[in-house]
Amino acid sequence: MKKSIRDIDVKGKKVLVRVDYNVPINSDLKIVDDTRIVATLPTLNYLVEHGAKVILCSHLGRPNGQADNKLSLRPVLARLSKLMDKPVSFAEDILDKSTSEMVDKMQDGDILMLENIRFYKQEEQNDEDFAKTLSKLADIFVLEAFGTAHRKHASTYGVAKHIPAVCGFLVEAELRMFDKVMHNPDKPFVAILGGAKVSDKLPVIEHLLDKVDTILIGGGMAYTFIKAIGGSIGNSLVDNTKVELAGKLLDKAKEKNVKIILPVDNVGAKDFSEESETKLFNSAFFADDYQGMDIGPKTIKTFKKYIKKAKTIVWNGPVGVYEYEKFKRGTNKIAKYVSKSKALSIIGGGDSVAAIHSLGMAKRVTHISTGGGATLMLLQGKTLPCIEVIEDI
Repeated sequence: MKKSIRDIDVKGKKVLVRVDYNVPINSDLKIVDDTRIVATLPTLNYLVEHGAKVILCSHLGRPNGQADNKLSLRPVLARLSKLMDKPVSFAEDILDKSTSEMVDKMQDGDILMLENIRFYKQEEQNDEDFAKTLSKLADIFVLEAFGTAHRKHASTYGVAKHIPAVCGFLVEAELRMFDKVMHNPDKPFVAILGGAKVSDKLPVIEHLLDKVDTILIGGGMAYTFIKAIGGSIGNSLVDNTKVELAGKLLDKAKEKNVKIILPVDNVGAKDFSEESETKLFNSAFFADDYQGMDIGPKTIKTFKKYIKKAKTIVWNGPVGVYEYEKFKRGTNKIAKYVSKSKALSIIGGGDSVAAIHSLGMAKRVTHISTGGGATLMLLQGKTLPCIEVIEDI
């Protein structure tokens, strides 16, 4: 197990907390969804209550190493200050000596937010000198950005090599949950995998074959598997370079007595748009000028049967084109069934999580993961580099 903030004395210490405040912001620079900010409050409140001097570090968007006012963390600063009901200071330039002077003047319980860390190209380069500069601001490093834990950046990985590093409560909860489902899951264990990129999920499927009882596959990735078993998929999304591997995984699943359930019917459309003409197809017999956009009612009913019996569920990725309202039905139905299940459930992936939130059922799920790539790496059985550098208990 990795150390968390519970395992160290933070009173009077300068604590650099790498958070993930990469929140959606509209054209008026207003925050659309503050879920990621709210998720860090238990850690921040703990540090403040225990007398730490809290220095927050995050990225927002993809500024590519250049300052961009549209990607400033100032809107986040305002929202965090309101949520915590206390002032939060702001450092415009991390490399300017004024920032270290601000840190030196901090009192116990104060909070200082640094400007967008990705305004500096050295961040994503994991530049050693940049990591040292960051580390000199603090006595302790806290990783609370699980969504970036798979990337070796200066503020997520490099800093931990220079000062003691521990987990925040959010990261601690993620690790505990994934350790449970990957090493000691209650059976039956059902994995639900969707999304467009089959290449992202094939390594996950291969690793899960030794863990799960059933894998339910939907979304764009399903058509590569359907083609692997000889189906006619029309204009549906397919990765022809992965068809052979998909077929081998289906064979391997049979050998291991793991059920891989593919869609039996799909909602197809002539064009990739919400206005397009739609038609219901048997999954293996699409018309040449149609493409799959969502799972059909028979598939929904089949998936429901397995979800209802499950005692452990991991879901990553939508089972339809979730960005269009008329093709959300499958994903929303799966979200409803998972939320009503009595199983230990973990949901990751933006659209899967969005479905749960839109239905107001987030509190009925055991754990909503804040990771994208980090979640997929854990499901592949890989270690996260930014977790590896955190101190062990």
